[in-house]
Amino acid sequence: MKSFLLLVIICFVWFAFSPQSKTWVAIGDSITYLNDHQNETGNRVTKGYLTRVTEKLPEIKYINQGHNGWTAVKMAQEIQNLGLVKADVYSVFLGTNDWWQGRPLGTLSDYQNNTGNQTFYGSYRLIINKIRSLHKKAPILLITPMQRVDFVYINNPKNNAYGSYKAKNGQQLAAFADAVKSIGKYEKLPVVDLYYKSGITLENLIQFKRLKDPATGAYKDYSYPAFIDIPFNPETDEYPYPPAAIDMTYDGLHPSDKGYEVISRMVADVLKKELKLTKARTH
Repeated sequence: MKSFLLLVIICFVWFAFSPQSKTWVAIGDSITYLNDHQNETGNRVTKGYLTRVTEKLPEIKYINQGHNGWTAVKMAQEIQNLGLVKADVYSVFLGTNDWWQGRPLGTLSDYQNNTGNQTFYGSYRLIINKIRSLHKKAPILLITPMQRVDFVYINNPKNNAYGSYKAKNGQQLAAFADAVKSIGKYEKLPVVDLYYKSGITLENLIQFKRLKDPATGAYKDYSYPAFIDIPFNPETDEYPYPPAAIDMTYDGLHPSDKGYEVISRMVADVLKKELKLTKARTH
């Protein structure tokens, strides 16, 4: 009988003081999506920021709502069809595709007045509205887009784009990062500022871009910004980012293991604070 009572007490103490699982819904684009699709990175990534965060904070279980190539505008259009669930915490990591696809940024008043998905600001409001309809009091973590250089898709080099060192459709990527920050300030929501505070910059996104020297036709490794005006022909040229070129990204846009580790540390620090979790020891 005493042994049984002791077992009951041990079980009670265990359940009373053991960490309770928390559910995290991560909304985003390919940078989030690739966490569970490493094969689409040419296996250059072993694990993304979702997995890395849950290794640091094992109380958290993630649900990946990353969608390849999606903008905030597209997310807002589809927000009622995604099967989003009630969770303990949410994150929203969008903006880089809105910039590249030339979606109108809009102004904070579009967010404040709930003007719809015609602008980035208005689309963000629809996303936040949906989250709050599921769990009004859940923390919502906003993540700014990160800087990017020339993107060349590893599985199809014809899919390529220049970096955030110049405007697209008259808009700078920095303006989309600023928009996320302004929404966070207006709503008093935590913001992970990858654009300005991660240390991921145009200079360290890649080690070099391998291109043909226009004068000689021989391949040469160009660091940023020397490669900006040197042409790349996806029909005839080698893939410009061999493994040795990997730094914070493996293709100029999508994070490498090194980049994902930076992102995961910043996200984990905020989630730990918001959910009052104990950070796991790592060796």
